[in-house]
This record gives sequence, C-alpha cells and structure tokens, in this order.
Amino acid sequence: MRIAVLREQAEGERRVAATPETAKKFAALGATVAVESGAGTAAGYADSAYAEAGATVADRAAVLAGADIVLGVQGPDPAGLAGVVPGAWLVAGLNPVGDRARIDAYAAAGVEALAMEWMPRITRAQSMDILSSQSNLSGYKAVLDAAAEYGRAFPMMMTAAGTVAAARVFVMGVGVAGLQAIATARRLGAQVSATDVRSATREQIQSLGAKPIFVENVAGIEGEGTGGYAGEMSPEYQAAQAELVSAHIAKQDIVITTALIPGRPAPRLVSDAQLATMRPGSVVVDLAVEQGGNVEGAVAGEVVERHGVKIVGHRNVPSRLAADASALFARNLYNFLSAFWDKDAGRPVLDAEIGDAIRLTRGGKVVNARLTA
Repeated sequence: MRIAVLREQAEGERRVAATPETAKKFAALGATVAVESGAGTAAGYADSAYAEAGATVADRAAVLAGADIVLGVQGPDPAGLAGVVPGAWLVAGLNPVGDRARIDAYAAAGVEALAMEWMPRITRAQSMDILSSQSNLSGYKAVLDAAAEYGRAFPMMMTAAGTVAAARVFVMGVGVAGLQAIATARRLGAQVSATDVRSATREQIQSLGAKPIFVENVAGIEGEGTGGYAGEMSPEYQAAQAELVSAHIAKQDIVITTALIPGRPAPRLVSDAQLATMRPGSVVVDLAVEQGGNVEGAVAGEVVERHGVKIVGHRNVPSRLAADASALFARNLYNFLSAFWDKDAGRPVLDAEIGDAIRLTRGGKVVNARLTA
C-alpha cells in the first residue's frame, strides 16, 4: 500500500495533508509513504523530517507512481494524477458542490474521490472531522485578526491615567468556530455576546461566560438543522432576528460572523445599513467570505472599509496557522484511514455508513447521492 502526499498547488495554501508524525504512523501500519519534495515547507515541516520518519521524498511524478492512496488538503488537478493505480483513493477536502466539474474529472480519471468535508457528524467520526478541526483554528484566528485591526485594547485596564473600557465582541453563529471565537475573545478580556439560530447553543454560550442574544417567542423557527449544522430560518425568524441584531450591533466594537449552511451560499447576517450604525474604528471579521459572505460589502482576500468600519475577509483562514492546521488535518486523515485499516488486506476497507457519505466517484462514475439526485 503506497500513500502519496502532495505539495498543495492552490494559491495561498500553506497546509500539508501529512506531517512527519502521521507519516511515521502510516509506516507502522505497513504502508509505504512518499512525500513530494517541499510539501511541508510552508507549514514548517522540512523534507529531512519526513525522511527521518521513514518516508520517501521525491518529485511529484515519482511520488504518484504506483500510489494507491493520494492525500491532499485541497483536491489536486485531475490531470496531474497520472501514475496512480486504477481506482486509487483521493482523500482530501474536495468542495463537491462548489467544484462539481473537478469531481466529474476525477470520475473520468478512474479515481475514487473521498470528500473529507462530508464526513458524517457522528460520535465515532469526530476524530476524522476536518471541518471541526480547521474551524476551531479559524475561530481563534478571527479574534486575533480582529485585535490586529482594532485600534484599541481588548481588556478593561485601570490605570493612573484613567480606565480603558473592555472591547465589546459579538459572535454571530455558534458552531465550532464561533465557540472558539467566544473563548478566545473572553481570554483576551473582551465583553462577549453571541447569537445563533439554534436554541441549543444558548447554554454553550453561557458556559463560556458570554451573553446569549436570542429571538424569543417567534413562530416558525427552522434553525435547528441536521448533523450539527444550522438549517434555513423562517421569514418570521429572519425579520425578528434582523431587528434584534440591528439594535445590538450598533453597540459593538467587533463583530465576528461564522454562519454557513452546507451546500448553499452563506446567509447574509450584517447589512450595509447595520454597518453604518457601528462607530468608526469598529471591526467586522467575516469567516464565511469565501462562500459569499455573511457581511454585505465583504471582499474575499481583502480588508476593506465601509462607513469607517473595517471588514476583514481573509481567505483560507486555517492556512494562516499552517503548522497547527496541518497537524490537526493530518491527524484527521490518519484517524480516518487507520480506523478502517484491514491488516489482512493491508489497506483500509470502508463500511457503508461512512463510505457512502464521503465517496464521490467510483468505477468512472459520480456515485454520491448528494451529487446525483
């Protein structure tokens, strides 16, 4: 069983899909690990570290030659997978809905593409969940990015010259990223509040010492989604939330938005009119900017200013913490493959529950029900 680890080709991508730690663990399972030269450099992992872990370091063609499994952070160019064995697995974050043409190309190339972001949110798959591990770091980094752009201090400071008020931080969307953003802002001394369409998050917000901001007594709320994700909101809820949030946002120094709905554009949470009510020097960080954005006027890859408010729209936020993001991502992939490793077969063998959920292509066809329906 030959596992190939590729150097990422996407612009700005600094992560790597395997670290020396996981390369060594794969070798212990009996696999041969080949790493493309320079694959881990941007994340702080030298070629020599992979070699010391027992991996072969070579150019891309040599690494792919005879590969049974190809690991990536983002999906590689299908045309660049020449040399892999027929039916080889491609294990990566593949953006199945947003990049459907590439998925079709994987099918045509005879690759069995496994989309790690479609891992079911079930107990036994928690350690394999790349969305959670990467979102956790995104929530942390969002607060640091906000602090870097904010021209004032976060904690309350009492000095001989007077008192500095604590920054007021509002987190919109309390999933993994939102919870980490709350915790990080609290550690920095901010006064934190948060909201979500899922009522179950109220206790989570309070447990972190933040103030929950929720719409009350509105019929037709549909925010409780499946698989741990938020769902669509009813029109009644949207109107009530907009009114509540408008009054609250006007008093905030920093707003961090994290709301995503899988397979759909990000919901609009902050309008231009709401931005105009914030005081000059305030900061808004939009973690959903690459999926269309939660904030009106946010621009992917840029920090822009509207009404004196800075809107931070960094792309690929986990990659801005490449070493830790790579370590967690690589462990997700190792946990996935090792959990299904069949010693007799000398390779992983998937079961139906997880296999059917993440398998996009097989036998030259697109087979996932979410793409064929």
